[in-house]
Amino acid sequence: MGFFDNIKQKITGVTGALSFDRLKEGLTKTRDSFVGRLRAVLFAGRKIDAQLLAEIEEILITSDVGVATTDKIIARLNVRVKQDNIQDAELIIDILKEEISGLVSESPSAYQDASFTVDESNKPHVIMLVGVNGVGKTTTIGKLAHNYKKAGRTVLIGAADTFRAAANEQLEIWANRAGVDIIQQKHGADPAAVAFDTLSAAKARGTDVVIIDTAGRLHNKQGLMQELEKISRVMKKIQPDAPHDIFLALDATTGQNALQQAKEFTKVAPITGIVLTKLDGTAKGGAVIAIADAMQIPVRYIGVGERIDDLQVFDASAFVAAMFEDRTHADEQPA
Repeated sequence: MGFFDNIKQKITGVTGALSFDRLKEGLTKTRDSFVGRLRAVLFAGRKIDAQLLAEIEEILITSDVGVATTDKIIARLNVRVKQDNIQDAELIIDILKEEISGLVSESPSAYQDASFTVDESNKPHVIMLVGVNGVGKTTTIGKLAHNYKKAGRTVLIGAADTFRAAANEQLEIWANRAGVDIIQQKHGADPAAVAFDTLSAAKARGTDVVIIDTAGRLHNKQGLMQELEKISRVMKKIQPDAPHDIFLALDATTGQNALQQAKEFTKVAPITGIVLTKLDGTAKGGAVIAIADAMQIPVRYIGVGERIDDLQVFDASAFVAAMFEDRTHADEQPA
């Protein structure tokens, strides 16, 4: 059994939801652009010199890996080439895989994330979603709820984004798709009151998981901070350690802008994980590397499609394997 077969078996066995093939499919644009260009310059027999390293650097930066992270990768590449006396450019691909794997190491909670487990002695598990409008926050909540329900958990969604008129309707549609209940109030209601009602209802029902939506605005950081703090404060009256997780949803198609949003949101909330959405719609998958490296906050989930089961637990080794696999070469292998 080959390397990619091992990864495929691991993904299917742990999550029981999305296959390694789905991940490969979702990363097609990134692989064709980012890795495709790397393979074009790292051909067998090419000499490793300053010109080649400059070309690799340009590919990394234009794939939204970011300047700081690119500098780190190039520095490590230089050390490895000299240390291992590598002379054939083709061998650099394997070094890049290893170095990128080290930068996107998975969350300590990766197994719990993958199995959608909750602490039975401390229910419900409360997750708060933050992120600017348009990043896929609502769809992430629906997909997350679906995955928890598929794992046998009961879920209650709290529609605490009362600022945006259409937010409740959109969230209700996704709650119905996931087959879970939702607590909501009229437009303009106090978001903290919605969160309080949601958690109260979850406690009364013995619900396993609560997912709280929040307003998607960042232009007034002080106001957002106060709102998030109030939501957390009122929930602690019911469950002292809530919320257990605060996930930041980021749109992968925005590349380095997503990294900037991550930096801003960490100033207003104690983010415990990042959900990177719309990876299937971009060639900027390198943003995963930049965000994981720069923020030192684990990427917990990635969105690789529009279907309700297209939210995948982030597995660092599987991500790198799917991104670097040569599809043409793989297709030519005998069955």
